[in-house]
Amino acid sequence: WLAQELLTTFESDLESVTLKPSRVRPGGVFDIHVDGQQIWSRKTEGRFPEAKEVKQRIRDIIDPDRGLGHSDVKVVDAEFESEG
Repeated sequence: WLAQELLTTFESDLESVTLKPSRVRPGGVFDIHVDGQQIWSRKTEGRFPEAKEVKQRIRDIIDPDRGLGHSDVKVVDAEFESEG
């Protein structure tokens, strides 16, 4: 479903979304790359991403000025909240 979300949101910008099986790590790998740049790693982040997180990270690379509607709501940093 995530691949379809990305292809719909970025239909004129993404050429393809490719799934590749992992032969490196047992248990699988969930990494997302855009133009060779890694934008998400389940191992690093410790979880799977929400669709809006992936959309925001892709947008930030391919078209930083593009609005994403409801997916563009900024998440307030908990550390900032505690300082304010």
